[in-house]
Amino acid sequence: MWIVAAKDATDVTLVGGKARSLSRLAELGFAPPDFFVIPAAGFSHGPDAPIPDPGLEAELYRALQRLGPGPYAVRSSGQAEDGAAHSHAGQFDTVLNVASKDVMTAAAQVWRSGFSETVETYRAVKSGGTAAAPAVIVQRMIDARVAGVAFSADPVSGLRGRCVISAIAGLGERLVSGEEDGQSWVVTDQTITGGNTAPLLTDTELHAIADLTRRVEAAFGAPQDIEWAMDSQGLHILQARPITTPLHAPAAADNTLSVFDNSNIVESYPGVVSPLTYSLAVFIYARVYRAFVRMLGVSDATIAANAALFDNMLGRIDGRAYYNLGNWYRALALLPGFALNRAYMETMMGVDAPLPQELTASIGPPAVKGLAKLRAYLGVTRVGLGLIWAAILLSRTRKNFYARLNAALGSGLDLATAGPTALAREYRQIEGTLLDQWDAPLINDFLCMIAFGASRNMLLKWLGSSGLELHNDVMIGQGTIISAEPAQRIARMGRMVAETGTVADLAGVSAHPLIKAEFDAYIAKFGDRCTEELKLESIPLSDDPSQLLAAIAAHASRAAPLQKPTQDPDWAALFAGKPLRRIIARSVINWTKARVRDRENLRFERTRIFGHARRVFLALGREFAARGLLDAPRDVLWLTTTEVLGAVEGFGLSPDLRGLVALRRAEDRASATRPDPDERIEMRGPAILQSLAKTTPRMVQSGLERTATGCSTGQVTAIARVIRDPRTESLTPGEILVARHTDPGWIAVFSNASAIVVERGSLLSHSAIVARELGIPCVVGLKGATDWIVTGERLSVDGATGLVRRLDAKL
Repeated sequence: MWIVAAKDATDVTLVGGKARSLSRLAELGFAPPDFFVIPAAGFSHGPDAPIPDPGLEAELYRALQRLGPGPYAVRSSGQAEDGAAHSHAGQFDTVLNVASKDVMTAAAQVWRSGFSETVETYRAVKSGGTAAAPAVIVQRMIDARVAGVAFSADPVSGLRGRCVISAIAGLGERLVSGEEDGQSWVVTDQTITGGNTAPLLTDTELHAIADLTRRVEAAFGAPQDIEWAMDSQGLHILQARPITTPLHAPAAADNTLSVFDNSNIVESYPGVVSPLTYSLAVFIYARVYRAFVRMLGVSDATIAANAALFDNMLGRIDGRAYYNLGNWYRALALLPGFALNRAYMETMMGVDAPLPQELTASIGPPAVKGLAKLRAYLGVTRVGLGLIWAAILLSRTRKNFYARLNAALGSGLDLATAGPTALAREYRQIEGTLLDQWDAPLINDFLCMIAFGASRNMLLKWLGSSGLELHNDVMIGQGTIISAEPAQRIARMGRMVAETGTVADLAGVSAHPLIKAEFDAYIAKFGDRCTEELKLESIPLSDDPSQLLAAIAAHASRAAPLQKPTQDPDWAALFAGKPLRRIIARSVINWTKARVRDRENLRFERTRIFGHARRVFLALGREFAARGLLDAPRDVLWLTTTEVLGAVEGFGLSPDLRGLVALRRAEDRASATRPDPDERIEMRGPAILQSLAKTTPRMVQSGLERTATGCSTGQVTAIARVIRDPRTESLTPGEILVARHTDPGWIAVFSNASAIVVERGSLLSHSAIVARELGIPCVVGLKGATDWIVTGERLSVDGATGLVRRLDAKL
């Protein structure tokens, strides 16, 4: 009569709100610790001396026997407690770790707390009504390793979709009562933020708690505040109640899938990218790829109808640059012939993993048949004829491009004294004369991609594996490629330093006229090259030549010349008795070599353009600081190109540039402290809500040897060193360089390396070309190399086969 079992605790007027909630949790399968309820009427005679009903003691004993051995938690369950309007959280007493013999005493204490001064005050302020005794819950205790509370919506900000978790070691009562502060996190579908340096919970446990909280919300049909605990058996829910603080209205459903990937763009824009660099990149990609699809036969009307697609080809996630793959795929779907071979078109994207079928199925025209197929082939034919005509005119196109480039970069404007209007006009000229007419690089790159693949397959078919090695030799061993010129010049200056005994620092170089002339000529031509040279925030060699001086010093210490001599293949011997194949192979290879050479040389012109843009924007930053709009010239890096130009040309939105800088600087500093997000990120709904994507731990490869792409012949066994930032880390001469990615600014590190192993890259990457000129083995595309290889262990690298072996590691 005086005990209500958990399954029967359904009448709120008898068992109270908390017990009804626990019974409902058990009914729905959430398995809270077993319990029973003593109704409020089980005690009487007033609050000062509660007396149990005569039959209660015997029933309590039998109920405890059924519940199992203690200890127990004895807690309140008032009629209005844990309701949607008023929680009464913390107003009643709770007694924990109660032995069987003490349950009656503890229950009387909890019953009496219903008449306490704090409850009376709470009712007077919040709920009204007179004081009343609660029902009493007796529940099995959880021997908690860690416990706490969780909210399925953020009760402070009012935002839904954000699970707020607080935890404390041991029992959660000290946290709930406010005696101690715990650790706190905010968990969304994609991210976890918060916590301490020594967190009480793992990411897996946090996601489990968040998932439990969301499932309870779904079951009860309203946002919930739960108490939970973890013991050796796992996660347990202890109670649930509605969140009573006001929340924002639920967001409308939006399950749109977006896919972001940085497996390629990270080579150009690694790490945190400034807002100025990112906004410039967004603009450039929009302009250049409009021109690309137009070149391949897409009409201006179609391009205009898909303007939003081209304006959103990139994304910035936690400060890092990503490709918006859905829009890249949509751009490919505009091309003639897409419906004929979707699979081949997908390979043009060059990403490591295919796009989800859910996304690709909704993009582009279906497979074509009949007359539609004929029209598609006619469209492809027109594109092919157009490319042939573009190839015929390529020499003239390239000549005109260089003329526009040199005219734009040689305007004669003195950036050191120019005012804001003249500087903005200078940048606009770069936009109009170069970025909107990016014809030569586009045409050459596309022809290069086709010719490189076709010539490689041709030599493989006609000469076997030796044909592939020959292809590597003639393609990336060209001394006329501008990417090889820095290595040649540095080697020459290194020999001059060694022969004259000059100290390879700025003072020593300046004191020797011949070396100084070489050094100045290098800076004049390659002064815009630096680590991460396409990022406007990078410091170019013209401002800080320390890496160049280090490279010269490294070469000065070498005993032998590093440049590998290049020779033309013996075509007659290779194709003995097959004159027609010899003529075809030689012609195709020579034409492909020219496209590869022009590709690298035109990419260097991109470096010049970005270098000039860097100087223009920093000059604008100087002018803004002089006018009190910014605190320092380099603060301009935390503005977008639109904000900078708008401040000069009159279409800007806010004069508080300092406020924008402060906000973004703080965001980027926080982003820089976090590990890089995953290479591939899938999001649902508005992508801006997912600005902090979860980071999946990189899979560490096992085994003693792995094979990737060999692109510079030779075999070396030496000590490995993993370098992540060449500006702060260095390589001892003779060590093997291991890196995630490289760019032209790594030349100082390359100069000390006996071999190179890189996670990213291809046969046409900068690593491959420079390694070949330095005459050192190089392997690219070895995924996870910087985690698999440990600094200090001996490594064997075969640059021809791509085989890399760890000699000191043990399985």
